[in-house]
Amino acid sequence: MLQVLDTGSNSADANMRFDEKLLSELNPDGSPILHLYRWSGPCATYGYFIDPSKHLNLEKIQKNRLTLARRPTGGGIVFHIWDLAFSFLMPANHSCFAKSTLDNYRFVNEAVKESMQDFLQLRDPLELIPSDLSGPNHFCMARPTIYDVVHQGRKIAGAAQRRRKNGYLHQGTISLALPQPELLREVLASKKEVLQAMMAYTFAPLGQYWSVQAMQSMRDEIQKRLAENLRAKL
Repeated sequence: MLQVLDTGSNSADANMRFDEKLLSELNPDGSPILHLYRWSGPCATYGYFIDPSKHLNLEKIQKNRLTLARRPTGGGIVFHIWDLAFSFLMPANHSCFAKSTLDNYRFVNEAVKESMQDFLQLRDPLELIPSDLSGPNHFCMARPTIYDVVHQGRKIAGAAQRRRKNGYLHQGTISLALPQPELLREVLASKKEVLQAMMAYTFAPLGQYWSVQAMQSMRDEIQKRLAENLRAKL
């Protein structure tokens, strides 16, 4: 049985702290949890071990009214402006919990792949990438890694995980629109390499030009499909 928890729109820091709380309080014998949430404004999150000042111009971040928050998981920097973010928690004693971290990545991203394949109805199927690709490794959408969801080599979904004795937290991001080059040129410390990689490796269903209404409609539908596919796998 899957518990779906929608906590609405909150700050980046509040969303990340709530995920950490869910993991710390996760019942190893309980039900898996799909945590759905939104952001109260433009923001970015970064992996637990990353120093954002080495990769972002913090003055420009502030000028552009972007807020930053550290995730309780690893991984690179993710801009939460043109994506759908979600979290999934798997209790340690559930039959679908795997000892291998990569198997746990694959379990969740298979559901993501199926959800996006059904929604987009692409002629060429989405795939889980079999191994890491080269590229800047401090930005999530600049470098596809093993078991990310890709379409013709371009990344549509990635994730990071944190595992404890009581279970794991999987924080995922699904790309909906292309990054905004003007904003990235402002806030990236290493502009050219990262920007080129993000534009080259990101697959975005809405493309570069989108409306808030279209993005919200897409988010709502994908969330629904993701919950259905996770339930089917459990």
